[in-house]
Amino acid sequence: MSNFLNQILPKQLRKIGIVAMACFCVNATAQTVTPEKRVLVFSKTAGFRHASIPAGRTALIKLGKEKGFAVDTTENSTVFNEKNLQKYSAVVFLNTTGDILNDKQQDAFERYIQAGGGYLGIHASTDTEYEWPWYNKLAGARFLSHPGNPNVQEGEAYVVNDKHESMTDFPKKWKIKDEFYDFKNFNPKVNVLVKIDEKSYKDGKMGDDHPMSWYHEYDGGKAFYTNFGHEDATFVNPVFVKHLTGGLNYVMASKLDYSKSRPEENRFTKKVLATKLDEPTELVVLDDQRVLLSERKGKLKLYNPKTGKIKVVADVPVYIKQEYGLMGLNIDPNFKTNKLVYLYYSPPSTEKDTAQHLSRFKYDDVKDTLLLSTEEVLLTVPVKRNDCCHTGGSIAWDAKGNLYLSTGDDVNPFQSNGYGPIDGRPGREGWDGRHTSSNTNSLRGKVLRIKPRYGDRRANMPGGTNLYDIPEGNLFPPGDPKARPEIYVMGTRNPYRISVDQHTGYLYWGDVGPDASNDDPKRGPRGYDEVNQARKAGYFGYPLFIADNKPYVEFNFADSTSGKPFDPAKPINNSPHNTGLQELPPAQPAYIYYPYADSPDFGAIVGKGGRNAMAGPVYYAADFQDSKSKFPGYYSGKFFSYDWIRDYINVVTMNEQGDLQNIERFLPNTKFSHPIDMQFANDGSLYTLEYGPNWFAQNDEASLSHITYNAGNRVPVALATATNTVGAVPLKVNFSSKGSIDHDGDAVKYEWTFGKGLPKSTVANPSFTYAKPGEYMAILKVTDSAGNSNTSEVTVKAGNAIPKVDVAIKGNKTFYWNDKPVNYEVSVADKEDGSLADKKIPEDEVTLTINYLEGFDKTQLAQGHVANTGFETGKRLIELSDCKACHSIDKKSIGPAYIEVAKRYEKERNSVKTLADKVIRGGGGVWGEQAMAAHPQHKPEEAEEMVKYILSLAKEKVVDKKPLKSSYVTEAKKKDGSYIFTASYTDKGSAAMGPLTGSKTIALRPATLLANAADSTSNIFKFKNEKGGEMVIGTKNGSFITFDDIDLSGISNLSVAVTSVAERTAGGILEIHLDGVAGPKVGEGKVDKAEIINIAIKAPADNKLHKLFFVFKNQSAGPKPLFGIEWIKFDSATM
Repeated sequence: MSNFLNQILPKQLRKIGIVAMACFCVNATAQTVTPEKRVLVFSKTAGFRHASIPAGRTALIKLGKEKGFAVDTTENSTVFNEKNLQKYSAVVFLNTTGDILNDKQQDAFERYIQAGGGYLGIHASTDTEYEWPWYNKLAGARFLSHPGNPNVQEGEAYVVNDKHESMTDFPKKWKIKDEFYDFKNFNPKVNVLVKIDEKSYKDGKMGDDHPMSWYHEYDGGKAFYTNFGHEDATFVNPVFVKHLTGGLNYVMASKLDYSKSRPEENRFTKKVLATKLDEPTELVVLDDQRVLLSERKGKLKLYNPKTGKIKVVADVPVYIKQEYGLMGLNIDPNFKTNKLVYLYYSPPSTEKDTAQHLSRFKYDDVKDTLLLSTEEVLLTVPVKRNDCCHTGGSIAWDAKGNLYLSTGDDVNPFQSNGYGPIDGRPGREGWDGRHTSSNTNSLRGKVLRIKPRYGDRRANMPGGTNLYDIPEGNLFPPGDPKARPEIYVMGTRNPYRISVDQHTGYLYWGDVGPDASNDDPKRGPRGYDEVNQARKAGYFGYPLFIADNKPYVEFNFADSTSGKPFDPAKPINNSPHNTGLQELPPAQPAYIYYPYADSPDFGAIVGKGGRNAMAGPVYYAADFQDSKSKFPGYYSGKFFSYDWIRDYINVVTMNEQGDLQNIERFLPNTKFSHPIDMQFANDGSLYTLEYGPNWFAQNDEASLSHITYNAGNRVPVALATATNTVGAVPLKVNFSSKGSIDHDGDAVKYEWTFGKGLPKSTVANPSFTYAKPGEYMAILKVTDSAGNSNTSEVTVKAGNAIPKVDVAIKGNKTFYWNDKPVNYEVSVADKEDGSLADKKIPEDEVTLTINYLEGFDKTQLAQGHVANTGFETGKRLIELSDCKACHSIDKKSIGPAYIEVAKRYEKERNSVKTLADKVIRGGGGVWGEQAMAAHPQHKPEEAEEMVKYILSLAKEKVVDKKPLKSSYVTEAKKKDGSYIFTASYTDKGSAAMGPLTGSKTIALRPATLLANAADSTSNIFKFKNEKGGEMVIGTKNGSFITFDDIDLSGISNLSVAVTSVAERTAGGILEIHLDGVAGPKVGEGKVDKAEIINIAIKAPADNKLHKLFFVFKNQSAGPKPLFGIEWIKFDSATM
C-alpha cells in the first residue's frame, strides 16, 4: 500500500451501520449442501489497488491445479449470492480494499460462513469493509498503518505456533521483504501463528506483540489470515506458498449446512394487533394466546385473538406523577388453575403509604375481568414520591417458581452532572444512590427474588412472610437486620425490563445508565447503559461503578473536592445515609455496556445516541416441539436484548457457559417504535409491545404485535405501481408489477383489477384507460404455484387534471451568486379552471414563497416544499363546502371561529381524527346549543385535510407571499444554503373528485459544490484533510463523480481545488463531460500538485439541465490513486 495512503489518506469511505438482512430466493426448507472442491478468489478493490493481485491469482490457480481443486477468480460482487456461494469450499479475499459488498451480498456471505464455509484473507483483506463489524471479527483485525519510508522493507518473522497445517516447513525465523501492517481492533479469540520482530525493520507500531498470521473458528465457519502478499515475489516464495496451502486446506469446507445460518428476514411476519395504546408497560401471553397488557396510567387490557379486539379488564387506581403508575405485570406459573395475576404499581398517594405495591389478584377467566377486591399485597417498596426518578417494575419467574421483581434507585440524578449520585450532605438522601442501590437494607435499586406462598399460609419462615419465602442463594441470608434477604441483585439504577432463562436460571436485565458524555478525572467515567447477566446473586456496582467496573471517584458535594476512585474488589459504602452494611460484595462487571457515543467495546451493533437498554427472553426451540410457527433452531439458546430509545432488537449468541460470543441485529429492516416488552408464546412465536416515540403520551405507534416465522413456502410479495394516476378523462394509466417477488423462486401469476365492474388483465405490466370520472382502486394480485397470494393497491383519480404550475427563471437555473438578482415568473394553467394568462385564475389564488434553507439536502428540500403547500387542499375543500355558512376564520358565527377551534385542539394528540370524524358525522354540545351538521359527502381523508388546515391557524403564521413576476436579490448568509422558490395552486375540483394542488419548486444552490456531496461516484474513496475538509480520491483511470441537474448557462470557468502528491499519487487530467463518461467534453484541466486549477468551460447553448461527470484520467497510473478534488466553483461569465 502506498505511503501516501498511509500517511496522507485515511481509510476509504465506509458504509455506516450494521448489515441489513436480505431477501434471497432459496429452497424453503433448511438444506445441507456438499460443495465442489472449488475456491472463489475475490479481489475487488474500492480503495488502494495492489499491483500484486495478478500474481496472487496466478499463484492460487496454480495451487488449485496441483492440489486438485478448481479456482474461480472475480471482481464482480454480484457472485455473492446464496445460490452461487454454495458451490465453494472456501472464499479467498485477495488484497481487497474498501467497501466492496452491499447489504444483500454481505448477508449472503455471512450465511455462507454460518453454514460452515471457509474464509482466507490475504494482506489487504484487513483493509476492507471497516463498517461491517462481523467481517472485521472474521478477518481478525483491522488495518491501522504500515511503514512509510519505505513501505516495503525486509523484516524477520518468527513462529509462535507450529502445530497448524499452515506452518509446515515454516522456518522458526524467516526473513521476508513485504509490507508489514499494524493492526487495530484485534480479535483476541484468534490463534496467532506468526509474529514480526519490529526490531528487524523501521516504523512498526505494535511493539513486541505484532501478529502477522492467525486462524480461528468463527460464527460456524473457519477463517485464516496472512499479512504477507503485498509483493509479487511473495506469491512465488516456497515458504509462503506452503503457508498459503495449509491455510486454505484448513478453511475448506466439506459440506455446508444452511440450517445453521441466520434465517432470512423475509421468513418473518410482523402483524400489528392493536395500536394507540396509552403508555404500555408489560405484557403476558396466556396459553390460548390471549394477551394481557398493562398501561402506566392504570388500565389492564386483554387482546383476544378470536375477536381481534382489545378489552379493558381492570382500571387500577394508580399515582401517575413523575414515572409512577402501573409498571409490572405477570401471571402465576399455575395460572391455569389458580387464576392469579401479579401487578407492581403505585397506589394513589396518601401520607401514610407512598410505597410501591407488589400485589396479586384473582382473574375471572369467564368474564375476562380482574377482580380488584381480591388483592393480596405481597411486598411493598417504600419510595419518596416527592421527586423523581427511576421505578424499575418488571416481574419475571424462573423455572422453580421464584418471582423476580426489579426496582429503581428512586434517586434524582440531575444534580450529579451525569455521574454517580453520591451526595452525602445532610438531607440529601434523595440524591445519594448509596442510600438505595448500594444499601443492603433498602429494596430500591435492586432485583428482588421471593417464592410466593399459596394455600394454608404456613407459619413464617426465616426472613419471609406469610405470603412468600426467601429462596436459597439470595445475596444475603435471613436474620441480618442490616441486609434485606429478598435481595438477589443490588447496585442497579433503573432495571426497567428483566427476564430469566428458564433453562439455566440466569437473570438478565437492562439498566438505564447516567448521562455524562465524557470521563472526568474528578468524578469518574462517562455514562453507560448496561445489559447484565447474573448467574448467581451479586452486587453490580451502581453508583460506585459503571460498565466493566469503571470506578467513580469519591466526590465531596459540600466542597467539590475529589478523593480516590472506589475499589471494585472491596467496595465500601461509607455514606452517612447508608442504613445497611458498609462492606459490600465485590462488584460484578456488566455483560454489555455502551455510552451515548460509538461503543469502542461492542461496536456499531449497539448503536449510538439516546439509550435505554432492556432485556428480553432467551429462546429454546426444543420447548416448542409441536409448533409450526416457532422461531427456528438458529435462535436456540440466544438472548434477545433490545433498546427502547434506539428502536432495535439484538440477538446475543452465547456459549454453553453463557459467555458472550456475538451480537447481531434481529429483523434489521423491520421498524420498532420504542419496544418496551416482549414474550415468546407457547407456540414459539413472539409478541412485542411498543411504547411509541413520545414520552408520557398516548402514541399512535404504541402497539401490540405478533411476529411469526414461516419455515415453508412464503407468500409472494406484491408491489403495484403506476404512472399518470391523476388527470382528466380519458385517463390512460400505465401499471407495473416491478418489484413483486416470490422469495422461494416459484412461478407467479398476475391479475389486475382496475376497479369495480371494469375489465381485468393477467398481463404483468398492463395499461388501462379510464373513460368515466371517479376514484378507482386498482388491485394487483400475485399468486405463486402453491396457491399463496398477496395483493397491492394503487389509487387512480380520473376526472380532474392536476394544475400545471411553473416557475421560469431567467438565466442560470441551478446556481445563485450573492447580491445578484434572480428574475422569475410564475405561470399556472388548469384544464378546468383556466390560467393566469387568461385571467380566469386570479393571482391571489396562487401562492409563491421564497425561503432560504441551509445546505442542499434533497429530503429537506422536499419537506420544505410540502410545508409550503401542505394545507392548500384542506383550505380549498372548506371553500367548496358549506362550512362558510356557519364559520369564519377569525370571527364567531353560528359556529366558532376556526382560530378558536385550532387553539382549543392544537395540543390534543388525536385531534385530527376526532375532528375529522365530527365533520363527517356532525355533533354538538362543545361550543353551544347549535349542533354541527353532518357532512357525509366528504371522505375521511378529505375531512382530515380540512382539519389540518384549521389546526394550522393556531400558529398564526402568515405566509410571506411574493409577487408572481419580479426580481429577487439574494444575499450572503452565515451558512451556505439554497433559495427555494415554491409556487402552488389548488383547483376547484370536479363533481367526481375533490380539488388537486399543482406545485413547482426551484432550488438555487451556492455556486461552489463540495466534491464529497456528489450525487454518484465510481471507484472513489474519501479523505479528510488537516483543515477539516474532505476530498474525493480517484483510485483508477476512469473514476468519476457526478452532479445532477446542473445548468451551465452563463458559466465560463470552473475553479477546482485539487491535490496530487509526488510519488504518492499519479496525477492526471480532470475531464468534465455532459450526461455520461463518454458524453460531450466541455472542459479539462491538468492535475499534478495541490492547487486551485481553472478550467475553461464550453457551455452548451441548449439552456437545459445536465448530469455533469468529473472524470479522473491517467492511463499510466498503474496501482496508484490519481488525485483528489475538494471543491468545485462555477464562475459566471457575467460576474
